[in-house]
Amino acid sequence: MKKIAILGASYLQMPLVQKAKENGHEVHCFAWDDGRAVCKEYADYFYDISVLEKDLILEKCKEIGIDGILTIATDICIPTIAYVAYELNLPGNSIECSLLTTNKSLMRKCFEEHNIRSPRSITISEINANDFKTFNYPLIIKPSDRSGSLGVIKATSFDEAKDAIENAINYSFSKTCVVEEYIKGKEVSVETISFGGEHRIITITDKVITTEPYFVELAHHQPTSFPKHIQNKILDITYAILNATKVENGAAHVELMITENGHVYPIEIGSRMGGDFIGSDLVQLSTGFDYVQAVLDIALDQFMFPLEITQKKYSGVYFLSENTKQLLPYFTENLLEDYIVKKEITNPSLQNAHSSNDRSGYLIYQSDKKIDLL
Repeated sequence: MKKIAILGASYLQMPLVQKAKENGHEVHCFAWDDGRAVCKEYADYFYDISVLEKDLILEKCKEIGIDGILTIATDICIPTIAYVAYELNLPGNSIECSLLTTNKSLMRKCFEEHNIRSPRSITISEINANDFKTFNYPLIIKPSDRSGSLGVIKATSFDEAKDAIENAINYSFSKTCVVEEYIKGKEVSVETISFGGEHRIITITDKVITTEPYFVELAHHQPTSFPKHIQNKILDITYAILNATKVENGAAHVELMITENGHVYPIEIGSRMGGDFIGSDLVQLSTGFDYVQAVLDIALDQFMFPLEITQKKYSGVYFLSENTKQLLPYFTENLLEDYIVKKEITNPSLQNAHSSNDRSGYLIYQSDKKIDLL
């Protein structure tokens, strides 16, 4: 029996906890018990320790004698995982990689150093109009170290930018934010797997996002509808980003923007699988590749690349909010029952989505073609 440390205990980690239990592993779950730690009831052992308390977690993991440590879909855990894995000589990514893939400021600097064409940007900790007076509006303002669209706002003037910067700094753990020029286009994410520095692209995900000024994801679809020549550009920049940010082991989720003229720009990378059910559900539904099993095997140093990953089906997820209230009949009636894999209304009160936290339910489908409901 292997002993697995899983950081985080929200619903996001549930597929990982369940997979580890199915494999017969002993699960040790670390998270602050804030009322949302649903994995507490499923793990063999639960520790009410913040995932930011890396030294406390390291000492407990030494005491347990863990065989692997990981998380899925959660950026905040990544630096602690890298630290513990390094100290205990376990499979994982380097501490440098953990910072390059969670701090948007370091990420932008890394892209620039490796000639990966990106929007012009600057990192600031306080408002000074002179810092970005040569930038072209509109601007995107985002906290340096948060995910889930928290604090991400588009600004078309200095007055709007001032308010957005104050908001983003307030959300940021490091009290800094990234200000960058806005790139208009369609967004995709790339789901990847790496082991021992070797990378494999699993699939490309198309995204549906709210209108400005907030950029909250309302739906995801696999596979992408972009033509092959654009997909080739997407793959090229993804490999460049994985190598630049020193990803060596585990899942990665690379977000990109595709402009009307076919240019591909990086938004960000996370050295973990995508959230929003992308990694935990959609990947296996569309490709047959057991992504959760793969990251678990990598953490235990027992992964083998499949001979090939072939596209088999279409899959997608829709999120319920005031923005998508036309989806309600698909939640409350027996519509598309042959294709809907699972659905849930998590909050009967619908609100406009300003971040991922404002969504009130989800619906996941699998089909022989894309199901377009928006």
